[in-house]
Parts: sequence; structure tokens; C-alpha cells
Amino acid sequence: MSSHASVASLNASAPSEPPCLNTAVNLVSQTPLWSTLQQRAAGISTIKELFRADPQRFRRFSVSACGMLLDYSKQRIDAPVLSELLALARQQQLEARRDAMLAGAAINSTENRAVLHSVLRLPKGTRFLLDGADIAADVHAVLARMRSFSDAVRDGRWVGHTGKAIRTIVNIGIGGSDLGPQMACSALAPWAQPGLTLHFVSNVDGRHLADTLQQADPETTLFVVASKTFTTMETLTNAGTARAWMLGRGCPQASICQHFVALSTNVDAAQQFGIAPENVFPFWNWAGGRYSLWSAIGLSIMLYVGADRFEEMLAGAHAMDLHFAQAPLEQNLPVLMALVGVWNINFLGQQALSIAPYHQRLHRLPAYLQQLEMESNGKSVTRAGQRVDYATAPILFGEAGTNGQHAYFQCLHQGAAITPTDFIAVIEDDSGLPQHNRALLANCFAQSKAMAHGKDLDQVRAELPDAPAWLLPHRVFEGNRPSSTLLLDALTPRSLGGLIALYEHKVFVQSVIWDINAFDQWGVELGKSLALQLISLDPDAVNEDYDSSTRGLLQILQSK
Repeated sequence: MSSHASVASLNASAPSEPPCLNTAVNLVSQTPLWSTLQQRAAGISTIKELFRADPQRFRRFSVSACGMLLDYSKQRIDAPVLSELLALARQQQLEARRDAMLAGAAINSTENRAVLHSVLRLPKGTRFLLDGADIAADVHAVLARMRSFSDAVRDGRWVGHTGKAIRTIVNIGIGGSDLGPQMACSALAPWAQPGLTLHFVSNVDGRHLADTLQQADPETTLFVVASKTFTTMETLTNAGTARAWMLGRGCPQASICQHFVALSTNVDAAQQFGIAPENVFPFWNWAGGRYSLWSAIGLSIMLYVGADRFEEMLAGAHAMDLHFAQAPLEQNLPVLMALVGVWNINFLGQQALSIAPYHQRLHRLPAYLQQLEMESNGKSVTRAGQRVDYATAPILFGEAGTNGQHAYFQCLHQGAAITPTDFIAVIEDDSGLPQHNRALLANCFAQSKAMAHGKDLDQVRAELPDAPAWLLPHRVFEGNRPSSTLLLDALTPRSLGGLIALYEHKVFVQSVIWDINAFDQWGVELGKSLALQLISLDPDAVNEDYDSSTRGLLQILQSK
């Protein structure tokens, strides 16, 4: 079996998804292992004590793969806890469910869909059968179309209605059609096409689009409209306004197709909008929105950095897929990160997670991970429909270091609630300013050390022998604040792909432990449907089911 074919080969013997048909199925919290871990949490040592007891702690609690190192030695975890967490993963059939996902089983049970974003990054020539069709071949056919189009735009062969080459690209999408591509383009800015400007518009707030259009020239602007069904309200509202802007500035109706392409499965709707069918790039419902930047949704990335760099990103993600599929759980980066998170959330009671990338080009990563983690695992019922009695997704937030240090790190160091942190740092300096990189990395490592070890009262008293007693507690850092550090060799298209896939698989592992479906998002739908009912902002148009607050707000708007 070749290394790059091993994921696809699981397709031949896909285990079926456990039925989960009745409410008699025990919650994971009712199992003996859960109780054992609760008892472990009550007696676990502090991080400082764990380091004192084991001089080799870093070596025992770090692992490397795919050009990155995970150091979780500053987590409040020891060998017995880790062993029991791994047993918990096996009890929840992690390996079987991982294999089922990678093989194409319909593990998204509420929508009866396979979950195959990993197929989007399979190497060319690898077969993957789903319902008798080689979907990997379909993926590469779309990638080839994307490359052809991207090359034409970047080379200046694709021109606007006056014959001028494209110089501005505006990606219109929301959620996974915005956050992933925007994050990746920020991260890969060194590979950007010279002379090509890229904007992302997501918010239905007209200011977002209006501010962008002020920077665009209708003769040289290309709009990339990303909507799977071509019905997303925010996206279509923005796209319709962009089309009106083009028509109002001299673009003939017949030439709209030179300025708009679509990323969608609804070719008919895109064609009615004015987009030529050959300029509609499809993707598939087995890759959810927040897992879709590897598909046609990544066209803006390809336009910005080129097809070769985009394919390097796919290769990095595929390498992480293979690691996730093949590495023992004890040495598996996504598994270890997930289990550490479960330990913190469910047994140490730490419900939030701070993401601190110490690399300016990763400044959009926290926003991307917010959707990935909170939309995936922000669920309160199991796959069988039982209400859980334990916490699931963390409340995730973050900011690029060192900016975050001067914003919310005060709360991380001395706040009453303990919030674990993922520090992400890059060894290679490509800024040409080595003194800056040394300062950046020094800050990253210092912050994780301070969170873990803190500063006790005796240390403060020794530093401030003449300070009044009442002042000393203000200078105490309790420490015992857990963190992990992800250290990348370099930030490249390949390593970025691996980093994103790492978090994707981490989220899946946690969903298995919690027995929830990470691949639907029904919680998004209610607000969207109500917004459509309220779109007129007319209080007389709403029915009697609307509460007095909603009616009152509408009446105030009407009176202005």
C-alpha cells in the first residue's frame, strides 16, 4: 500500500456507523473511566510540581510530526491521566470512527452524509469510490479547471469588459466561504501575486461592501461569489449590489460574466445571475462549509498565491491526514491535542480556550478556529438525541502575539477563571529582522512559562522587601495555568495545510469522545429563517408569535 493511497484504501472495508437508535445508550459521563478521570482531576498535582517530579517531562510530553512539534508538558496532566484518556478514546471507538470517516461512511447522521474533506487533498491519481463514483477524479477535474482559470487571471489573459487585466479580486462569501480563504491568504501573503489586490466581503452590513468598492475599479475587478446553494442571503445580497455597481459604471449586461465567477453547486441560479456555466466551480455536500477551503471555495487562495502553492497546501493537509490515520494514538498529534482539551474542559472545568499565534500572518487563525470548533462541537445532544450532562465545545478566542499580551493576557495570568492556551510559534524568520523574531519567540516562551509556574508570595516578598503587606497579593501570579505550544519549522503553504488539518482532526476526535455530530450546524438555521421573515422590518407583517421585544424594536424603527 502506498503512503498516499492508504487513506483512500480504507474505503474498501468501511465500518458502518453505530446505529445510536435509542435513548438507553449510556452517556460517556456514566462510564467508569469518566468517574476514574474525575477522581484523578481531584488529586492532580500542580504544573510546577509535575515539572519538579520529572526532569524529563518535556521529552515525555511532546511529539513531532509533519514539520511541527507539540509540547503539552505545561498541561496539568500526568502519565496515569494520559493513559486513561487514551483508554477513554478507545472506549468511544475512536479508531473505528476515524476509519469510518476516512472511508466514506455517512457519519454525519442527521444529514445522512459522508464527511470527506480529506478526499479534497488526495494526490492526483489516487482513487476514492463513493457510491460507485470516483470522487477523487471529480476533485482533480475541478482543481484542473481552477488552475486554468487562475493562471489566466494571474497572467493577464483574463480581462474585464474594456480589455484590461484583472487587478482586484473581491471574494464574496460568509462563514466557511470567507474565514478559511481569508485566513489562508493572510498566512501566505509572501507568495501573493504582485499587482493583485484581494478583498473579502462577508457581512451583509452595506458598509463592508461599500468600503471595498471604493477601492475597486470596475474595469479591472473580478468578483468571486461563494455560495453552495446560491441562496445564502448575505452573500446574494452583496453579490447583487456588486453586480448593480458594475452595471451602473459602464459594464454591459452581456459582459458581467467577465467579472463574476461562482463557487456553487447551483449552476442554474448562478447562470440566472449572469455567470457563465463554465465559470461556475462546483464542490460537494460531503465537505461542509468550514471544511471546504480545500475545494473550489479556495479559488481566491489559488488566485492570490498560485496553483502550485495551493497544491502544496493540499499536500501538507494530506500528510497530516496520513499521520492521523496511521500514527498510534499515543503519538498522534490531533488525538493528543483533543484529549488534552477534553481533560481541561470536562475534568478541570476550564471551558474556554485561547489561541495565541505568535506570527502576524496567522492573525486570522483564531477567527477561523472559532467557527471550526464552536460550530462543529457547539452541540448539547448526542448522536442518539440524548441531552448531554457535560460541557462540549470550548469558548474559543484569541489574538496574535504579542498584541494579545497587551489585551486579554492579564485575565489569563491573574483572572479568577483559568483559561488554557494554545501557543503557536514559527522557528524560521522570513522578515529579515532577526531581532524582532528573537523578541517574538522570547515573549511566546516567557508567557507559557509564566502561566505554568507563576510567582508566589515568597518570591514577591524577596523582590519587594519594603512593600506593604497589602500590596504583595497584587503581584502574585498563582501559575498552574495550562498551555500547549505548537512549534512549526516554517510557515509555508505546506505547513499551513498541516496546521489546519491538525485542528480539523482534533475537533473530530473531541466529537467522538463527547458522542456528538461535529458536521451539522442546525443552530445556525433558526436565526437565518427568522431574519427572512423579518426582512421587511414592518411590525404589522409579523405574526402573533413574535414577542413584545421584537415588535417593540420594529415599531421604533418604523417611527424614525
